[in-house]
Amino acid sequence: MATIPIHDPAVTRTRPEPGIPFLSYGFRPFFFLGAIWGAIAVPVWLAAYVHGYVLPGPLPAMVWHAHEMIYGFALAVVTGFLLTAIPNWTGRLPVRGARLAALVFLWLAGRVALLASSRIGPAAAAAIDLSFSVVLVAMVAREVTLARNFHNLPVVATLLVLLAGNVLVHLHALDIAYTATLGNRIGVATLAALIS
Repeated sequence: MATIPIHDPAVTRTRPEPGIPFLSYGFRPFFFLGAIWGAIAVPVWLAAYVHGYVLPGPLPAMVWHAHEMIYGFALAVVTGFLLTAIPNWTGRLPVRGARLAALVFLWLAGRVALLASSRIGPAAAAAIDLSFSVVLVAMVAREVTLARNFHNLPVVATLLVLLAGNVLVHLHALDIAYTATLGNRIGVATLAALIS
């Protein structure tokens, strides 16, 4: 008598997959790289503050520092948490491998683009940096909706608010509107609400 195999999502989620372990869960690259970025960005800001260095690019050093702590460091940590928690919420496989590597690349590209914005221009820097948040929102929304886990849609809304705050900072860099302070405050308030 033949037996019918039973599909257990928990077994599927925890089954070891071939590939790089570093890219098997979102917390691994994003917690690691976020910590490294914090260790780099703070001394850069302190050097600019203490010695009066002017950072390359259209954002003043204080605004750049606030932006990178919120939309660089903190958003990396939030991303690592969400990409690790969402499989537990939805029962779906985690975002990993090439998809996770692409997201990590976008985050890294955003950090480099802001430092190189005097060479590539503020519009290109904004497009590169904002592409990370857009793709993150799309990934999280896809995972939540495919699992019909609609009670976690407020997380998508929170990421959209963070994206809006980041856009406000870039509008300042583009000299369209002086909204960097508002954008950074929205980021801090949204992160505080998400944590609490």
